[in-house]
Order: sequence, then structure tokens, then C-alpha cells
Amino acid sequence: MRNKVAIGIQSFEEIQNKQVFYVDKTSFIKEWWENNDEVTLITRPRRFGKTLNISMLEQFFSVDYAGRGDLFESTNIWKEERYRQLQGTYPVLSIRFAGIKGINFIDTRRQICQEIVEVYNRNRFLMEQEKVVSDSDRVFFEAVSRDMDNDIAALALKKLSELMTRYYHKKVIILLDEYDTPMQEAYLNGYWNELVTFMGSLLNATFKTNPYLCRGVLTGITRVSKESIFSDLNNPEVVTTTSDKYADSFGFTQQEVSQALSVFGLSDQEEAVQDWYNGFTFGERTDIYNPWSIIHFLEKKKFAAYWANTSSNSLISKLIREGSKDIKITMENLLNGGTFHTKIDEQIVFDQLGHNEYAIWSLLLASGYLKVEQHTMDTDTGKEEYILKLTNKEVKLMFQDMIEGWFKNYSSAYNDFIKALLQGDKKAMNHYMNQIALVTFSSFDVGNKPSGRAEPERFYHGFVLGLIVELSDRFRITSNRESGFGRYDVMLTPKNNHDNAIILEFKVQDTEEEKTLKESVEAALRQINEKKYEAELIAEGIMPERIRKYGFAFAGKKCLIG
Repeated sequence: MRNKVAIGIQSFEEIQNKQVFYVDKTSFIKEWWENNDEVTLITRPRRFGKTLNISMLEQFFSVDYAGRGDLFESTNIWKEERYRQLQGTYPVLSIRFAGIKGINFIDTRRQICQEIVEVYNRNRFLMEQEKVVSDSDRVFFEAVSRDMDNDIAALALKKLSELMTRYYHKKVIILLDEYDTPMQEAYLNGYWNELVTFMGSLLNATFKTNPYLCRGVLTGITRVSKESIFSDLNNPEVVTTTSDKYADSFGFTQQEVSQALSVFGLSDQEEAVQDWYNGFTFGERTDIYNPWSIIHFLEKKKFAAYWANTSSNSLISKLIREGSKDIKITMENLLNGGTFHTKIDEQIVFDQLGHNEYAIWSLLLASGYLKVEQHTMDTDTGKEEYILKLTNKEVKLMFQDMIEGWFKNYSSAYNDFIKALLQGDKKAMNHYMNQIALVTFSSFDVGNKPSGRAEPERFYHGFVLGLIVELSDRFRITSNRESGFGRYDVMLTPKNNHDNAIILEFKVQDTEEEKTLKESVEAALRQINEKKYEAELIAEGIMPERIRKYGFAFAGKKCLIG
């Protein structure tokens, strides 16, 4: 194992030529080839080596790399004579959608078409082969452009594989990396239906009705639902994070990480490395690390959230911020180190993400933010249930930063409110809380506008998450979690002898019973006392004089604290 690190290289050839750190994953070539699946869809979180492995497949099989056995001489695959003879013997079409992030359908369609144009340009030599191409082939070839018609775009990769098959007298291997990146952008930016139609036609022609296809591989983060774009494919082999196939081909295993730490003289950091970066589960493998963080740690020799901060996480943030109270309550539990039971549907239906909690947890699992602690199946019904948990410390820090951003990115008053809360300054608390609510309320709303009663509830649960993130080093924060916003308290139990305990009760003004916000505040405080919420704190040895109680009353975006 080499002890020189290079960050961000996604070409197998470049890694080998530069002789930089590499964990040998060439056994994936053999496993994939011998499985004989015609079309394979492999989903893994971002930065888990998908692009590098696709590059490795291309450079192993492609005729463009014939005679380049030197790239593989030091790897596991080269130990078998059969595979030495296989190297460089197939025409390969490789295309990547990772950079396609248009803000509208027209831009995204053009970017996809441009990727196809570049594949055509790399194979333009075919136009010089008189025995291979006809005049109609040349007309089609020249029609492939950034603004080509839909029917040309849909058939473009199929047509090119036909020409390559004629020339090489062998069917083509087609590799499509990060196929779902445009799909996620389409969901975020509101052009999902248009892109689904376009992508469905392209994938159908390329991977189903293509007699010139030898084998195909698609990679991505999610398995977009069959109803969306895979309905026409003939049962592709789908390998998700819960599958055992290729479980150790993406990401680093414990053994590989231990060896790397030893080579770099960092074995004494192994326990901390496990805490920060271990925990990803692929099938039965529970010891998977994300390569991005490990490589950065080997180079920089310090701990940080390397992997979790490599993207904007905008989709995940949107789903949790705008999600129901149940989603936010689950996040409270997860941030406090808990687990939860749920069903998982690995066929992600993007247009259900706004209202289907199972779809949201499935996306978080596929994206690597959650890990499987336990998996059970009812033998009578066949129903599966998963116990999930935050993957590791790095992921927890990512969520904490994300939740902080909900408030700090919108209002500078958030930090001032926290200070006022700790100091017991009710006047300042009222001032800053109203600023926060005024600016951030709408960011917790969903597109179809929840009921007036639900809006403050969504904001409230997001606010509780913010308290957990901001104050968890000084307080143990728990919430009542009963349904309905009319009775919902938060308790901040100090972890030291210097801070006071704090009880918060939130109410939405009931205009039939409470004429003013002040009456709502009084009702909230009355409830704290009548229900004897402080009893739990007193039982822990906290004196009554160290317990502060606050009622929060909401009427729309207005808030009164007493």
C-alpha cells in the first residue's frame, strides 16, 4: 500500500501512473463479470468510489486500453491468466452525469445532450470507416448535437453502440455513472415530470431495446422508482446499500483502514477514526468507511467532517426542515444518540418525498446519513422493518451544522436569543424570538401550505432541534412529544452545577378561550405548574430556585414569552 496521498483523482489510470495511495478494488471486476448480469444498477452514497470503479471497468475492458496491462500488474485481478487475456478486448461506452445540475429542464436536457455529443466526438473515427457506416448513419451522426430532437437523443447511445459493434465485431459495454444526479436536481427545481419522460426514453433505448449491448452498469446514490424511469427495463440487477452483492467493492473495510493507518504511522488513532468515520452498512457488512474522509485524514492527520461537507445537502435539509413534527421528533431522538424503527422502500419515489416519511428515511439511508442497526422480517407477512441510527460522528456534525444554518443563515438574532435564554432576560428573549419567527417561519412551510395550526408546529419542532444542537454540550434536552401543539414542553436539564434548569411550554393562541397572547402565556405557565413538570428535575437533585419556567405563546408569526 502506497504512502503518498492525492485528493480527488477519479481516474484509475491516473492513480496508477502517479503511484499514489490506492486500496485495491479490482476484485470487483471479476465479481461483476462472473455474475453475468446484463444490466446492473449499483447505488452507493456520494464519494464512495463509484466513479473510480467505473473508470477501472472502462480501462480494464476497453479496446482503447488494449496493451495497457501495466495498469493492473500490481493488482489482484492480474493474478488470474483468464483476466489478463480479457483486458482491453471490448468496445466500451462510458458516460457520466455527475456534473449535470441544471436549474430548469431546458438547461439539464442540453447538458445531457452535450455529454452524449462528447462520447460521439471520441468515436468520430467511425465516420471514416466506409465498410461500417452508411450515408444514413452519417446523417444521424451529424444530427447529434446539444440541441438535438428528443427522438435523436433517445436513440443516440443505442445507435453509437451499433456502429461500434459493426466495427469491433463485439457487442458494447455501456457504463453510466451518477445517472440520478439530474433527477435530484429536477425534484429540487420543479421540473421532475419533464425530465422523467426524457430520461425514461433514453434509458429504455440504451439498456433495453439495444441488441448491441453486451452488458451495462449504472451507478447512482438512489434507486429511482421503477414507475419513474425503469418501467421498461427488463428487471435490471439492482444492488442497493442493503444488498450483499459488491458489499466491499465500494468504500473501505475495517481491515483496509487498519492497514492504511499502519502504513501512515497512525495506528494509535484507530479508535477515534472508527468513531468519526466508520459505521456505513452495505448488506451484512457493518464495517465500511467512506473513502473520502479516510484519504483526507491520512493526508491532513486531523479529524474533520470531510465527507459530510462535500455537498450542499440542500435536498436533505429541505426535507427535514419542511417535514412533519414526527420527522423532526425522530431527528431529535437521532441527535441524542437514539434509534428508530421504520419500513424502507428502496425504490425512491421523488414526488412522494414531500409527504411520505418512509421515502425520506429511505433516501437518508441510501445517501449514507443513516445506518442499519438491525433488520427483521415477519416470516408470515414478508414485511421488513429496520432499526436505523445516525451513521457516525461526522454525520451527526453535518446535521448539527445544517440545523444551525436554518436559523443563522436567516437571522442574526438566533445567537442573541440563545444568550438571552441562558441569562434569563425575558425582554431580550421576546425581542429576538419575534425577529427569528418573522424571518424564518416561512422556511419551515411546505409548498402546498399546511394548515394554520401546523405552521407554528413545524417551526416549533425545528426550533427544538436548534436548541439541541446549540446547547447539547451544557444541557440534556428532552421534549414531551405528545401529539398536538396545544401541549408541548421542552426541558433543559443542566449537565453542570452552574446553569439553571429551564422548562419551556409552547402554545398557539386559542382565540375562543384566550383573548390575548398574554392569556395564552398564562395558560402555558399554569400548565407547567399544574402538571408538576419540575418534579423530574427536583428528583435529580436540582433545587426549585434553580428551575426557570417560560411560556411561549404564538399567534401567526407573533410570539410572546412570559
